[in-house]
Amino acid sequence: MHENPNYGIIFNIQKFSINDGPGIRTVVFFKGCPLKCTWCANPESQEPRMQILWDEKKCLHCDTCVRSCPTLAVKNIGGKIFVDHKKCSGAGVCSERGICIEKCPAHALKPEGERKTVAEIMEVVMQDLPFYEESGGGVTLSGGEATMQPEFAIELLKALKAKNIHTAIETTGFASPAIFRRVVEYLDLLLFDIKHWDEAKHKEKTFVSNTPILQNMKYAIDAGKEVLPRLPVIPNYNNSLDDAQGFVRRLKAVGAKKVQLLPFHQFGENKYKMLGRDYEFSHVKQLRPEDLKDFRQVFIDAGIDAFF
Repeated sequence: MHENPNYGIIFNIQKFSINDGPGIRTVVFFKGCPLKCTWCANPESQEPRMQILWDEKKCLHCDTCVRSCPTLAVKNIGGKIFVDHKKCSGAGVCSERGICIEKCPAHALKPEGERKTVAEIMEVVMQDLPFYEESGGGVTLSGGEATMQPEFAIELLKALKAKNIHTAIETTGFASPAIFRRVVEYLDLLLFDIKHWDEAKHKEKTFVSNTPILQNMKYAIDAGKEVLPRLPVIPNYNNSLDDAQGFVRRLKAVGAKKVQLLPFHQFGENKYKMLGRDYEFSHVKQLRPEDLKDFRQVFIDAGIDAFF
């Protein structure tokens, strides 16, 4: 876990977002996630260290990157470029941007993740202060999972609160109670994912238990924080009517009265190719809200406000 309060590993800062909390927002994407969801739309967020992505469409297949890598981390295997990130010293370490990235004549390689200070992020955030004030917006920490970089996340949240900026987090909720409670103190809103109601099934696709997630969700609700549980609905994993009943039981146990349903999509498929990874859901059909009419009704019948 990266815990340097002086800088965070950030892979994107997205301005003018309207889907990550109220109003117009700036979303800061933290790199690193304890969950390894096989449908993840941001697979580049999972590893906490900086990575290098390869765009096959741009590649000239000249092997300049392979020859230039000082750690022999870049390889051509069957005409495809693979970066062994266990060997890679990382963009910004072997050179300012990464030697292989600098040498690539077609710009087919790009760095994913860079060190950012609180001051650097705040400089971007403050550019849109009038939009936050007019729309009731603010800043959302996303990822990845910001609680994997707790010290930096807290310093950033403190800086935001000092400017009276609304703070939110998109979180898996998977963190130790001590860390989670420290971060929650500086949050106005938690957009809180719940992947599966059953612990065994949760471990099957995310590789972690759902017990601390549910405990942390209950803590945030009991503490009076605004919490919006969000449920990514994944075909052949958690989309049966029995699953809906299971989610209802879990949500009621933690005191939740609403849930946002997020139908499965394949927006992140190309990123798996760029990372040299297989995408388990490449042939799985996307879901639409109309596909989940009966699923949603189970929540409504139980007194839980379910919406898209």
